[in-house]
Amino acid sequence: MTDSRPVLVVTSLHDPTADVVIGELNERDVPVLRFDSGDFPASLSVQAEITQDGLRGHVRTASRTAELDQVRAVYYRRPTGFAFPHLADQDARFAVTQARYGLGGVLASLPGYLYVNHPHRIGDAEFKPSGLAAAVQAGFLVPPTLITSRPEAARAFVERYEHVIYKPLHNPVYRLDGVASVVEIAEVAAEDIDDGVAGTAHLFQVRVAKTADVRVTVIGSRIYCVRIDSDLLDWRSDYTRLRYTPITPPAAIESALHNYVNHFGLVFGAFDFCISQDGRWWFLECNPCGQWYWLEPETGLPMCAALADLLERRT
Repeated sequence: MTDSRPVLVVTSLHDPTADVVIGELNERDVPVLRFDSGDFPASLSVQAEITQDGLRGHVRTASRTAELDQVRAVYYRRPTGFAFPHLADQDARFAVTQARYGLGGVLASLPGYLYVNHPHRIGDAEFKPSGLAAAVQAGFLVPPTLITSRPEAARAFVERYEHVIYKPLHNPVYRLDGVASVVEIAEVAAEDIDDGVAGTAHLFQVRVAKTADVRVTVIGSRIYCVRIDSDLLDWRSDYTRLRYTPITPPAAIESALHNYVNHFGLVFGAFDFCISQDGRWWFLECNPCGQWYWLEPETGLPMCAALADLLERRT
């Protein structure tokens, strides 16, 4: 019997990674309903009734409808935020809050469905301090890290460890001359620390003398591990200088990966490590909505098929 239950794909209009996954699901004749929660309420509506029999209702786009109790899985990627520019400021704040807790609450409450990943679990895992603390508990090596708003603490940390890098705790997009930009990771010296540090929270971390970086993508029970060789501090700064090699992670790393995703309740994670000169793997971060598809053409690793298997509920 054909399974007509759709996969809900919640993401922005411009998401090439979601595009390839949807293409794979279409080839398998798996129904898909894609929408951006930021389209609410202009071209997206919700109707949900909570009764003793559970949650019933539907979400509806301009062209399709999905019954909330007939969803196969939810692929929650990168939706845009709610916006009500036609309303006055106070009314807009009220409307955004109602949309977040109304539509957002419904999308987070679908009973018994697979989420990749659940939006609340994404929210938990996106806090870098939580991720680093969980990484230690999971069994990873984590470079000494300081989170502070005190210039004197930052300066003392840099003087103690000498080779220290600055990382943003989260990376909102800046627009410089109309071009989207982000704050890059950079090494800092003690003389770079000034009173501006007191303006907000900052993350400083000991720089590991590395021989390579590693991106590990966890998709359900499957692990795809790629060594990334370059001469860059942050390999994301220039993809043209990267060389990729599929590798097998050490058994201890594989075990810690499972510990980490179980801690946060994730079924997908994009992990970054660096390998030090003595061969040890150091945990840097895990992005619960990280990019991964660019590695598939470079390595031949079947990650898109694995994610489609997960959403189709083959695994």
